[in-house]
Amino acid sequence: MVLAPTKIGLGPVLDGDSEDLDIEAAEETQRDESSSGGGDSAVRTDPLAMLASAAGYDDPERWWDDVIESRVESGSGESGSGESGSVESSVFAAITEAMAELRSVTPLPPPAEQQREARREAYMRTQLRAALTAGARNVVVVCGAWHAPALTGKLPSAAADARVLKGTPKRKVALTWVPWTHSRLSVASGYGAGVTSPGWYHHLFSHPDLTVTRWLTKVARVLREEDLPVSSAHVIEAVRLADALATLRGRQLPGLDEVTEATRSVLVDGDEVALSLVTSRLVVGEALGAVPEGTPTVPLEADLRAQARTLRLKFEAVDRNLDLDLRKDGDLIRSQLLHRLTLLDVPWGIPAESMVRATGTFRETWRLAWKPELSVSVIEAATWGTTVQAAAVARLRDVAGRTDAKAATLPELTEAVETCLLADLPAALSDLLVALDARAAVDLDLEHLTGALPALVRALRYGDVRGTDTSALAQVADAVLIRICVGLPQAVTSLDDTGSATLRSSIDAVHAAVALLDDPAGRERWLAALAKVIDRSDVHGLLVGRLVRILRDAGRIDPDDAAARLSRALSVGSPAAAKAAWVDGFFSGGGLLLVHDRELLSLLDDWIVTLDEQEFIDVLPLLRRTFGQFAGSERRSIGERVRHGRARSRSADADLNHERAGRAMATVATLLGVGK
Repeated sequence: MVLAPTKIGLGPVLDGDSEDLDIEAAEETQRDESSSGGGDSAVRTDPLAMLASAAGYDDPERWWDDVIESRVESGSGESGSGESGSVESSVFAAITEAMAELRSVTPLPPPAEQQREARREAYMRTQLRAALTAGARNVVVVCGAWHAPALTGKLPSAAADARVLKGTPKRKVALTWVPWTHSRLSVASGYGAGVTSPGWYHHLFSHPDLTVTRWLTKVARVLREEDLPVSSAHVIEAVRLADALATLRGRQLPGLDEVTEATRSVLVDGDEVALSLVTSRLVVGEALGAVPEGTPTVPLEADLRAQARTLRLKFEAVDRNLDLDLRKDGDLIRSQLLHRLTLLDVPWGIPAESMVRATGTFRETWRLAWKPELSVSVIEAATWGTTVQAAAVARLRDVAGRTDAKAATLPELTEAVETCLLADLPAALSDLLVALDARAAVDLDLEHLTGALPALVRALRYGDVRGTDTSALAQVADAVLIRICVGLPQAVTSLDDTGSATLRSSIDAVHAAVALLDDPAGRERWLAALAKVIDRSDVHGLLVGRLVRILRDAGRIDPDDAAARLSRALSVGSPAAAKAAWVDGFFSGGGLLLVHDRELLSLLDDWIVTLDEQEFIDVLPLLRRTFGQFAGSERRSIGERVRHGRARSRSADADLNHERAGRAMATVATLLGVGK
């Protein structure tokens, strides 16, 4: 249960010492009702909300902004001096007092939890005493606001805390600092102790003078980067409006509410989309912190950096391509490392298209760029293990073992198997194969089955190249293909345009996988399943056209039969849109067929010239999309063949009877009243 939001405060003297103790009170998730040992439910009160209410505010965040963040500095500006220091002391003293009252009325947790909390707070006090004894004048404590009363006022003696800590088990730990981002500090990111506007508070801290003017200038810069018209006059008027609103509301300085309203009214003319852009980039922001070079880090990052040095991979922010030849040991290990990082959601490398012309599966190209936020991703991935290999194996085993609502689908499992082979993680392969076999045996969704087969076949091919035993995958792939062939006739029934387009993409992917599988029996089974569909009247033309093209290219139907089917599809009686869909399915993916088959080109050309104006307008977008997929050289060749064919049709034919034609033309001239 959330008891208090995060804020920064000044506590009173520690054990009578005259030194100030700064306490940053972080939002603390405390005991829920189940941990209260069956007693009364815990008090669900926000102390800051109570203080804000007492001050006449209905919004605790706005009260905090007024009395702390947006206060007017006075005095020398040193810590604790002037009016500012007095305000801070009184505010944080009130927060500590409110939290003490809350602790006094909260039901006690079970004894084990009480002992744990007592030890935590005793250890905090022990460390504070040690810091003060060492000569520290100002000590900063980052803790939950719940613990503030335990660190201020009359505290237990050092001996009493030592007795509480006696017998506490000791463990070896490794600590580190990690860079953090504003977006991760935001409440919107799900961070329980977050604030709503870290970018705004950072601006207040960094620019104590001309705060509003500088902020709205930043807003204007962001909007101009998006080609939105914002002038200097806009900024001036926005500053005036923010100041006027603050005066009307009795605030010392314009706060975030005032500058946001000024932005909405003056700079973006009420456009909420543009305002959300300002919120994401400035109010929250994407600023990234930094840590010293010698800072200890988590074991996973240390292992990653050690491997990178060994493999001569540099952590650079600029994009660069890395071409790998998997026949070389060094490149193979680099590939495995990048695939393992991908499994851990640390995308240091993104697969890219190679600029080197090569065939086969022994070449990979990656686009490398080490972004600062990847350091945070490495820290998050450290929960899976202390080395890259161990963490990747643990992540895959988690994928294989999930049986809850977040369990992996069949395509996700096959993708995990493929990545497991690419990353050379045999320790996780057996678990994945067991899960894959079990899921494939019960999954009836054709979309899942068609999505799973291509990854399975790629995994088989990669296993051959990398020397990994993938014999178990062949059996799973064969079973998946059989289920696809059985389910296809039912899946193609009465689909709309969107469903047909999706299924066509799946069929293309499966057909490519079957060709890659190099299994004659499986290929024959697949083509037979397609042949059962092409003569049905309840199948969308997009699918029928595509299946006819696949069967023609595979030699299951001859070119004359394919031409006859195209002719029937373009005959009178079908809507123009249905004909265009059939054409799209048949010709999509390449125009070489039209370049070399004059009969098909003539059929298509004759159909197009017979369209009336409205039909042509209706089918033009679909036809342009179809022909737009052809290579430029293919389109030029098709255009040349059409143009030359039309020219020949208009030329005089050697067998033309000019005498009979002349008599016919004379008759037409007479009927039209044309002079002799």
